Amino acid sequence: TALGLLVGMKAKRVQSDTITYSAAVSSCREDGEWAQALGLLAEMVSSRVRLDTMIYNATVSVCEKAGEWALAMVLLAEMGAKHVELNTITYNAAVSACEKGCGQWSVALGLLAQME
Repeated sequence: TALGLLVGMKAKRVQSDTITYSAAVSSCREDGEWAQALGLLAEMVSSRVRLDTMIYNATVSVCEKAGEWALAMVLLAEMGAKHVELNTITYNAAVSACEKGCGQWSVALGLLAQME
């Protein structure tokens, strides 16, 4: 898996970048491993790997799959604070997370309003 590849890269002291981390985070999606995905995001920060829209989208998608709508909202706020562009993919995953997180429709409608 991509996560295993990332671990192997670290063992061989190969520099990881946004693309390798994004693949590893995306691999967390299928199993709903949102905590692991957030851990990888934190690891990127400590390793000084640039956080961009792609990595945040992957992480929001993991939260969406796991129904962790509140964490998805935290990630969106973090993106805004760090001046990382939110795009259609970001909003789509966040709205879907709200739907899966016990029908948080008022939050989802607020996101749709932000898109304009």
